[in-house]
Amino acid sequence: MVDLGWVGQVLPLVAAGFGVGLLVGLTGVGGGALMTPLLISTFGLSPQVAVGTDLLYASITKTAGGWRHHLSDHVDWPIVLRLAAGSLPAAALLLAVMALLPINTDQLGHWIRMGLVVVLPVSGLAIVLYPCLSRTALQNGTGNVPPRTVPTVLFGAMLGLLVTLTSVGAGAIGVTVLAALYPMLPAKRLVGSDIAHAVPLTLLGGLGYFGLGNVDTGFLLALLVGSIPGILLGARLAGLAPEWLLRPILALMLCYAAWILFNNG
Repeated sequence: MVDLGWVGQVLPLVAAGFGVGLLVGLTGVGGGALMTPLLISTFGLSPQVAVGTDLLYASITKTAGGWRHHLSDHVDWPIVLRLAAGSLPAAALLLAVMALLPINTDQLGHWIRMGLVVVLPVSGLAIVLYPCLSRTALQNGTGNVPPRTVPTVLFGAMLGLLVTLTSVGAGAIGVTVLAALYPMLPAKRLVGSDIAHAVPLTLLGGLGYFGLGNVDTGFLLALLVGSIPGILLGARLAGLAPEWLLRPILALMLCYAAWILFNNG
């Protein structure tokens, strides 16, 4: 007789992937921040494995979006390169510290939890603020966009550390700070550039965690099975759901996730 016990374990993961993918498709950015706290609080993964799994999950799902934005000419590659000049070395440095220094596993897990407790509400605030910051952007063209090299590289370095530690921030925080740094850049290029930059950053972080043995490939595959149709459905329904309602709800969900992690830490 065929053992179907695995179905009861896989279906909740597929459903979780579908739900997060649906939010990503509906809001464009920010929904993916729920994945790591969900893996920790609901599915019982250690913070390290949850972050590593989510980073690889994000790199795969964002690759398709980044390619689509590239084909639509919605990526400002000089900005992406400035961000990567700061984020990739910072991410590599943090991964090297995790690999080479004798850091206690429980202590690292605690720091990841506390990082999430801080960054999840910040992401929620960024989700709410982004529409206000992007209103000054042009609808078409590129406008007069100064390079702003130093602040962009410095922000990239901060983002590299943040994303590598918590897997959160590449979406909502990244696009919101870009909107503040480049107010004349069209909103579609802000989003496209942010997603394009997130691909190598999350891939580097995910591969680093994989090398340290902190990725659950079974969870990863189940999440992808659910998230891909979720993202497609969310993108199709995006015009039907009002952003003024979705964004505050998502922000509250992130704050609640931070509260759960804080209480269980």
